Amino acid sequence: MKATYIAITIAAVFIGGALLFGAGGSGESVDPPGNNVSIVDGKQIIDMRAKGGYSPRSVTARAGIPTILRFHTSGTFDCSSSLRIPSLGVSRYLPSTGTTDITIDDPQVGPLQGMCSMGMYRFRINFQQ
Repeated sequence: MKATYIAITIAAVFIGGALLFGAGGSGESVDPPGNNVSIVDGKQIIDMRAKGGYSPRSVTARAGIPTILRFHTSGTFDCSSSLRIPSLGVSRYLPSTGTTDITIDDPQVGPLQGMCSMGMYRFRINFQQ
């Protein structure tokens, strides 16, 4: 009987440790550090990550500059791979791993809202002068 309790306690410690270390083991943060907006050859590039939602969830960018929304996926099998940007008429499935570009020729001042097909995961790009 005592051996059973010891075995259960040891198993609980190992399982608890695995859960504790496994929860933070992916190394992914909610929002990537640094600025995800750059201008290359006269085009504004906004880098976004799609996995378990969109990251970053809020971005500030400049209006009036041809813009590329660049979505990066890596083992993405959740709803965030089904991208919608209603105001642009965009409805697209992102590959589970890869990069997908969406071009906006002349973004106007104001917010641009995007989401997954269920509306559960959302992001916003605030275009300013």
